[in-house]
This record gives sequence, C-alpha cells and structure tokens, in this order.
Amino acid sequence: MIFPWRRLRQQGVLGINQRNADYILPFNPRHHYPLVDDKRRTKQLALAAGIAVPKLYGVVEMVHQIKHLDKLLGPHEDFVIKPAHGSGGEGILVVNGRYQGRYRKASGVILSAEEIGHHIANILSGMYSLGGLPDTALIEYRVKFDPLFEAVSYLGVPDIRTLVYRGIPALAMIRLPTRLSDGRANLHQGAIGVGIDLVTGLTSAGVWQEHAIDRHPDTEGEIRNLRIPHWESILELAARCFDLVNLGYIGVDIVLDRDLGPMVLELNARPGLSIQLANKVGLQPRLQRIQRLSEIPSSAAERVALGKALL
Repeated sequence: MIFPWRRLRQQGVLGINQRNADYILPFNPRHHYPLVDDKRRTKQLALAAGIAVPKLYGVVEMVHQIKHLDKLLGPHEDFVIKPAHGSGGEGILVVNGRYQGRYRKASGVILSAEEIGHHIANILSGMYSLGGLPDTALIEYRVKFDPLFEAVSYLGVPDIRTLVYRGIPALAMIRLPTRLSDGRANLHQGAIGVGIDLVTGLTSAGVWQEHAIDRHPDTEGEIRNLRIPHWESILELAARCFDLVNLGYIGVDIVLDRDLGPMVLELNARPGLSIQLANKVGLQPRLQRIQRLSEIPSSAAERVALGKALL
C-alpha cells in the first residue's frame, strides 16, 4: 500500500513543513521580513530601484486623521485602501467611483464617508494586520486591469504570482477573482489559480475550490491558452525583487494595468503552495535544480533565462 503522502512526495509536491525547514528558514533571514511585511516600505524600496508600483495617494496613521479624509480622497474618483501589514487580501477596500457624494465599491455597494472612516479605523486598530498589532492605512491608485482579462475576472483585478528562489523564477500562476472571493485575487477566499507556462506565458487549466476547471465559474470565459502580455518583463520584475529584499524564497505579486503595464503589487516571504495545484506540477524538483547551482547570475534577465532552461 502506498500512502497518499508518499505518492505526493514521489511526484515532487512540496509540503508546508518541508517548505519552512528547507527554504524559508535557511534563505529568508527574519531581520529582512519587515521589508516585505510592510507594504509601504516595500513600495519605497521598489521605487528607489526603478520598479513600477501603484502610486501611493496618502497614508493614515492616526485616528484623528480620519476627520480629514474628504480632503485626502477629494482629488481621486477611485482608489484602494489597504492595511500596510495585512495578509491574505484581508482589509482591502476597492472604490471604483463616486455616487452623489458617496463611494461606490467594485461590487456596486455604496458607502458613506463615515463607513470609509470606520473601515480605516479598523485597519488602524490592527484588525487585519499580522499579529493583530496596530497598523497604518495606505490609500493608493486603483489598477485598471488589462482588457485580456475582461472575460475571466469577476469585479476585481487578477494578479500574477511568481515564486522566486535564489533570484530565479521557479513557478508562476495567475489568480482570477470570482464572485465567491468578492473580487479579490486570493485563492483561500475563492479566487481561481491558473498555471502559467514559464517559457511561453500561456495559461493552462485552473483550480478553484480544489476542483480542476477550464472556464471561469461566473463569466464562463475560457481560462486556457491565454497569452499573458509583457511576459518577459513580468518575469524580470519578479527576479529583480530578489535583489530588492535579499530574501531567497519569495512570492512576487504583479498586476497588469491597461495603461501603465506591469506593476509590483506586493511581496510575500511565506508564499503558499497552491501554485503547485494550479500548475499540476510538484515544486520540489525545480527547487532542487536551482539549489544545485554553484553560481547565480547577477543579471535578472540571465536568471529568467536560467529558470526557463532548468524546467
């Protein structure tokens, strides 16, 4: 009898304990975690390195600043409010327009200024932060997704997660928002994970709620064989983020804006393992091939080419 865990190991599937012991602990020094756990700090590092990120409109650090919210939001018809230390997509509020002096969410729900202020107060209290510590609210540019994704995304903006090991892209997927995920590109909240071929940038079949699917459950759009625009640039951006934070095992989340192109949304020092399900491939063999390299190129473009060659 072959136990399920042995079968998974034979197929090269990486488990969370092995991920932590073999990759996160040795390659991600804890004193570098604040560079990715604080989204404002990540944004500052990226801008200093010439990496595109959504523009920061403002920051709310203290409750008394909320009374000046109308002045801060005044110039912007649409925006995103998020916790600086949030995780898993929690606490993100997307406003895509105004209605008679109030604010319209992507879902169509209308919010008052008081409700927006209440949400920010919750962020400041640490409701959505790692460890429940007091947090800061970031107000930033709302990404307008590339037209390619209109038929395969519900309400929200898809993002591309690339797993980067020692600066080399190892695996990638695109996360598509659904009605269940309330427009968020987070798999645990109900988004779809779709594997992407590292060489061609073409999507394969997806996984949704642990079920293999070929079409988006809400739009019925075909999710196979989509060619991701700017694919080479996306991989190079992901590879450059290794140099940005000096963490050897990271998840890089990139969005495609219809006008501004690829932008880094955030980095993750503890990326999940569902990317294996989306690609229907175990991660361990790829990581081992990268691990055996005695030298890693300094150029991001060379590291991308090496990642493709190691498949």
